[in-house]
Amino acid sequence: MTVSIRARQYNSAHNNEEKPVSNTGNSEQETSSERKGNRLSKIVTRTGDAGTTGLGDGSRTTKDSLRIDTIGEVDELNSSLGLLLCEELPEKVRAALLDIQHDLFDLGGELCLPGMSVMKDAQVARLEELVEDFNADLPMLKEFILPGGTRPAAIAHLCRTICRRTERSMVRLNNAEALSEAARRYVNRLSDLLFVLGRVLNRAGGRGDVLWQKGKNAA
Repeated sequence: MTVSIRARQYNSAHNNEEKPVSNTGNSEQETSSERKGNRLSKIVTRTGDAGTTGLGDGSRTTKDSLRIDTIGEVDELNSSLGLLLCEELPEKVRAALLDIQHDLFDLGGELCLPGMSVMKDAQVARLEELVEDFNADLPMLKEFILPGGTRPAAIAHLCRTICRRTERSMVRLNNAEALSEAARRYVNRLSDLLFVLGRVLNRAGGRGDVLWQKGKNAA
C-alpha cells in the first residue's frame, strides 16, 4: 500500500466535511460512501513514479524521507501481526492483536498528517493493562530467554523486533519533527506486550521459556 493511498484511506474515514446526498432518484448522483469507495479503490496513481509520495495534508515528500521510512516500518509491523494472526491463538490474544492492528492504522494516519495528534493516552493505557493482565499468570523470569519455542511464540518475538525497529525510526523522526508523546509511548509499550505474548504463546503451546545459557558454547 502506498502512502498516498493510506492518506486517502485515513482522510476518507475521518472526513467530516462530506455532505449528505438528497434522495432525488438521479442515477448519476454518487452517495458519500460511493465517493469514498472510488477514492480507496484507485491503486495505480502513477504520481509516485518520480520517487515522491503524497501525505495526508496534501504535501509531497521523497520516498526515502524519515517520515516515509517510519510509515513503512509501521506498515511492516502491522503486516507481521497479520502473519501472527494466521496462527492458532488463544481468543484473548487474537482479540488484543486485532485491536492493535486498528491502533497501528491510527498511528499510520498520524504519521501521514504532520503536526496532527491521532493516538490517545487511552490506547497506551490499554496496552499497559494488557501487559499486566497477560504477565500476571507467567512465572517470574530469572534468566534471559531466547526468541523461539513454538511457531506462534517465535513470530511474536519477530513482531517484537520489528516493533523495536519501528520505535528507533520514530525516535529519529521525532528528533527532526516532533511526534506526539502518545504515539511514541504506544510503540514502546507494544514491544513490551509482544515480549510477554511470546511467553504466553509458548505456555499455550505446552512449551516453557527457552532460557539463555551463558557461555554454553564458550568451552
